Amino acid sequence: MHIFFSGIGGTGIGPLALIAKEAGYEVSGSDKQDSQYVEYLKSHGVTDIHIGQTEAAIAEAHRNHPIDWYVYSSALPKENPEHPELVFIESQKIKHSKRDEFLNQILEEKQLKLVAIAGTHGKTTTTAMVIWLFSELGLPVSFSVGAKTSFAAMGQYDPASAYFVYECDEFDYNFLAFKPYISLITGIAWDHHEVFPSFDDYKNAFKQFVDQSAQSVIWKHEVNSLPLEPRSNDIVLSYKDEAMEAIQLDGLYNRRNAFQAVSAVRELTKEPMDKLIGIINEFPGVARRMEEITTNLYSDYAHTPEKVVAGMNTALEMAKKNNQKVVAIYEPLTNRRMHYTRQNHTNIFDGADKIYWVPSYLAREDPNLPVLTPSELIKSLSPALQEIAKPTELDAQLKAVIQSHLDAGDLVVAMSGGGGHSLDEWLRKEF
Repeated sequence: MHIFFSGIGGTGIGPLALIAKEAGYEVSGSDKQDSQYVEYLKSHGVTDIHIGQTEAAIAEAHRNHPIDWYVYSSALPKENPEHPELVFIESQKIKHSKRDEFLNQILEEKQLKLVAIAGTHGKTTTTAMVIWLFSELGLPVSFSVGAKTSFAAMGQYDPASAYFVYECDEFDYNFLAFKPYISLITGIAWDHHEVFPSFDDYKNAFKQFVDQSAQSVIWKHEVNSLPLEPRSNDIVLSYKDEAMEAIQLDGLYNRRNAFQAVSAVRELTKEPMDKLIGIINEFPGVARRMEEITTNLYSDYAHTPEKVVAGMNTALEMAKKNNQKVVAIYEPLTNRRMHYTRQNHTNIFDGADKIYWVPSYLAREDPNLPVLTPSELIKSLSPALQEIAKPTELDAQLKAVIQSHLDAGDLVVAMSGGGGHSLDEWLRKEF
C-alpha cells in the first residue's frame, strides 16, 4: 500500500512516515518548504519527497505511483480549506485522513499497546525519556517522538515490540482519536486558543483523554486543576516525592519529567525504582531542548510562558555551576498565540542578565490580528526586565552581539518553537 504524507517535514507527520516505511508500507510525501527535518527523513531512507505543494505535483506523483492513502497534518486544512493537494485527492476519491486514523490502523494491525504522553509542555522530553528507558533496559519498543535524539530515530517500528510510545498532541483534538493502554499527563496550561475557545474547553478535552485511557500517570496538581476523580489504578504523582531527590538532571522541570517517565516504565516493566533512576540520570537529552549548538550557546523549544520558565530554570541552574551570566534570545511562536498570552510574560525571564526579542515566527495566523512587534511585546515584561530587553532582528548585528556574549563566557539560550527559517535554524547556520 502506498501512503503519501503531506507536511512530511513536520514533527508529527515525519516520524509516522518513518514508522510506515519500517512497517512495510510504500512511503512518499510533500512539504511546502525544505528543512532540517526533510533532510533528516532522506538520510533515514524516506527519499521520495517533493518540495512544493501544488495540484500538478501531486497529480504527477499519483500518475507515477498511484496513492492508496493520503495522510495530512491538522494544520493543512486550517491554513487553506481549499488546499490544492486536498482538492486533487478528493476529486480522485483517494482515501484520506489525518495522521491519527492511519496510526490507529498500525496499532491495530500490529497489536501494539499505546503508551501516550500528552500535555501542554514536557511531552517531547518525557516521550524521549520513556524511549530511553526502554532502550537501556534492552526492551524492544516502537515509538514516535517530535524531536531528534542521539539514541533513537524520530520514529521506529520494531516487530518484536509490545508497546508503542507516542507523543500525543492535543492540537485539533488529535489525541481524542486514541484509547491508550496507559497515558502520561505532563502538565496543562491553556494553549491552541484557535481550537479551544476557553481554558475549560481545553481542560475538558484532557479529562476526556484520561477517561479514554485504561490507566493514567498524572500529577496531583493536574488532578486538582482539571479536576478529575482518579481511578483505583491511576498513578497520582506528587512534586514533593522524595524519590525525585535521586534524579540528578539539570532543571526542575526535567527532573519532574524524568520522575513521571520512570514511574510509568516501572508500572509497565516492574523494574525497581533505583535501577530506573540510575538509567534516567544518564539521559543524553533531546534536540532543541537545551541543546548545545556551540560552546555556551543553547537552543530550546520554549514557546509558551510555562516552557520559557522551564527553560530559564534549566539555564540558570547550568549557569550557576560556572558563575555565568544568562542571556536569553526569544522568538515567540505565532502572533496569534501572543495576542492571547502576552499578559502572561511579565516575569518569565527572571534571572536573565540580557534579553534579545526577535519578531514572532508566523504560522497558521489570523489575518484579522495585527502583528505585534518585539517593541510592543517587550512592554508586557516587568519594568525590571524591560530595562534589559532589546528588540532585534535575525541579522549580522545580532550574530555579532551573540558572539560578544560567548566571548565573555556568558550562557546564551535561544528560545524558539518555529521550524523552517526560525531562530533555531538561523543559529545553526550562523554558528
